[in-house]
Amino acid sequence: MARAWFDIVLWKRILIALILGVIVGSFWGEGATSIKWIGDVFVRLIRMIVVPLIFLTLVSGVVAMGDPKRLGSIGLKTLAMYMGTTAIAICIGLSLGAIMQPGVGVDLSGATPETLAEAKSLTDRLVGIVPTNPVQAFAEADVLAIIFFALMFGVGILLSGEKAKPITDVIDSAAEVMLKITHLVMEVAPFGVFALIAATAGTKGIAALADVLTLALACTIGFVTHVLVTHTIIIKFILGLPPVRFFRGALDAQLVALSTSSSSATLPVTMAVAEDNLGIKPAVASSVLPLGATINMDGTGIYVGIVAVFAAQAFGIDLTLVDYGLIALTTTLVSIGTAAVPSASLFLLAAVLGVIGVSVDQTAIIVGFLLPFDRPLDMMRTVVNVTGDLSVASAVAKWENEMDEETFRAPAVE
Repeated sequence: MARAWFDIVLWKRILIALILGVIVGSFWGEGATSIKWIGDVFVRLIRMIVVPLIFLTLVSGVVAMGDPKRLGSIGLKTLAMYMGTTAIAICIGLSLGAIMQPGVGVDLSGATPETLAEAKSLTDRLVGIVPTNPVQAFAEADVLAIIFFALMFGVGILLSGEKAKPITDVIDSAAEVMLKITHLVMEVAPFGVFALIAATAGTKGIAALADVLTLALACTIGFVTHVLVTHTIIIKFILGLPPVRFFRGALDAQLVALSTSSSSATLPVTMAVAEDNLGIKPAVASSVLPLGATINMDGTGIYVGIVAVFAAQAFGIDLTLVDYGLIALTTTLVSIGTAAVPSASLFLLAAVLGVIGVSVDQTAIIVGFLLPFDRPLDMMRTVVNVTGDLSVASAVAKWENEMDEETFRAPAVE
């Protein structure tokens, strides 16, 4: 019986677990929270490997490039793609908000204001990329700071030449060990997904979205449009690759993203499917994907764009074309370094809504109104974020000749 289970391809096992989790949670109700600890253990397992996986694979990838100059080429293409796709996502969100008008007639009187943390300025976010203490960055799982230190460490190895060969061998071996551990943890994914989805369905459930049906519908349309249209255009028409193969290869990561609502927690799975299913070589996968988990917020862009219009409509604020431009620009900038954890998008609103005249108190009311049923929307936007990470990684790998196209185009294992 156990062997038959493990003979099923992983994405099918995760999908089965997800469907069973929804069914069990719907019937069990609040009682489903009693098994949430299984999901929590799964999340802790993947969070356990995130920091060493990012550091070791990124250093190994930099060394594999053989030339520090290639970092600049990869970095510029990566940032341009991430900023570009996020801008497109925000435009989709703003357009849907303007067309569907989710905030018109909404009663916010029953919302409990939520205390908001003060948003960091863009300058603080950028300065924070350089760690004053690398050990502290590792302890706090500060992904951008870890990426910066790993890049510097890898460049240092390259510049040291033969003298650094012993440490190069250790790093390569350790990176391979971490990838094997990642595959072991992925085998636990179906059980973790089942528990997390059951607990969510049993407490909040999709039915909770009925209170904000138009907003939820606008978000869902935006998410599906961005994934199926924007990324299909990138994969098929810009890269000349089969989009069906891309989406099939990304499925494991998408399903884990759906259950964890965290790009960072999904990162080990995202990196594994990038290399195993999409043929993206470590030099790109280990640099582009960790960066994407931190700064690529396509789903967040759609959501914040729609919620910004929702808030303006709810408070009777007329938006001009300039206001829409300010929302798009501000959302793109503040998404850099946003915590890739559940519901973090809600707390971006303080910075974004301020540019169109929504006060801090009004923003707190909006957050308090949305927070009770944010989880299902957060699950969906995390899928969009992770899909965007893999799409951009595919593009950069193709342009840098760091993709095994045979692996990408190979028939999917059923």
